Amino acid sequence: MKKSLFPLLLGGLGIGTTEFVMMGLLPDIAADLHTSIPVAGHLISAYALGVVIGAPLLVIVSSNYPPKKVLISLMVIFTVFNTFSAFAPTHLMLLIARFFAGLPHGAFFGVGAVIASRLAEKGKQAQAISVMFAGLTIANLATVPLGTWIGHHFLWRYTFGLVGFIGLITLVFLIIWIPVLTVERAGNARSELQVFKSPDTWLVILITAIGTGGLFAWISYIAPLMTHVSGFSGSSVSWILILAGFGMVIGNIIGGRLADRIAPLMACVWLLIAMAITLLLIYFFSENQIASLMLTFIAGALSIALAAPIQILMINTAKGAEMLGAAFTQASFNVGNALGAFLGGLPIIAGYDYNTPSLVGVMMALSGVFFAWLLIKRTKKIRLTAA
Repeated sequence: MKKSLFPLLLGGLGIGTTEFVMMGLLPDIAADLHTSIPVAGHLISAYALGVVIGAPLLVIVSSNYPPKKVLISLMVIFTVFNTFSAFAPTHLMLLIARFFAGLPHGAFFGVGAVIASRLAEKGKQAQAISVMFAGLTIANLATVPLGTWIGHHFLWRYTFGLVGFIGLITLVFLIIWIPVLTVERAGNARSELQVFKSPDTWLVILITAIGTGGLFAWISYIAPLMTHVSGFSGSSVSWILILAGFGMVIGNIIGGRLADRIAPLMACVWLLIAMAITLLLIYFFSENQIASLMLTFIAGALSIALAAPIQILMINTAKGAEMLGAAFTQASFNVGNALGAFLGGLPIIAGYDYNTPSLVGVMMALSGVFFAWLLIKRTKKIRLTAA
């Protein structure tokens, strides 16, 4: 790994920690701030809203500045508001802090993906981007369980202090190891927004928001699935999540290499098909504990294996507006998170068992395949027309 990619990995580690650790800290935060768990759940929504708003907005505002300065500025925002989260005196102040902490999320990954692709050796762009996403996988494997443990046994505020410390270290390495790259901008904000007039861009967004939402339909309800259907104890869930996190580490490596070996669009198709098959197997075999653990590992791997191929696909599609397109991909992932959790919860509300959200996930993954097929057809038609 090039040392210039290490700060991007650290940034992914911090972002992944603050995004996913909140799920495990909700009961502790609710008790400390004297509110209910559902109300405390708004903290998750506030962060996601910050991601969706901040991804395109901050990229558009900062596109005329060198990428290194942009990354440093984004990490300053991230560090300040995560540190402030540790000291927020009320639920409202924490809600505001979470919103602003989410603003740089998508923009950091968007700008970081373009920087990684520019720093990569020829033919290894996806692998370079996967280094950045490796931070997310390490977060789910190590710092998210650690942060949850700290919150349970000591104080949830210490966890956000830890995130702020990671942000501070990231800032140091961004300054010393990220090279100064020139601004590559062919137009202005208005011309870059023209990329969204292309159906291809919207198809990539739909592949991301709908297709990857399939796994969020499953993982959003993994705790009750494991305890009520698979028969594991509640104390085992944290270790099962670590298993899923280990799968993410492996899947991230596979996804990066796959996207460099075959076309990113075809990599997305095969990974979405594998996702649909895995989720279907989860529905049928979750009552078997051994099978359930194996499928959890595989599903965890697939959940992150799509990240690099989709990011490369969007960068290739949004020519002239690569950073904006890459940032929108991150916003789309968060839309998929929200959609998967909402749609996956509908059969549970209707009285069905906790393995039924995986069937919703199958339909969402196959919908992603359908949108990918439409994009393939469009690409072939454009090539034939050009020929």
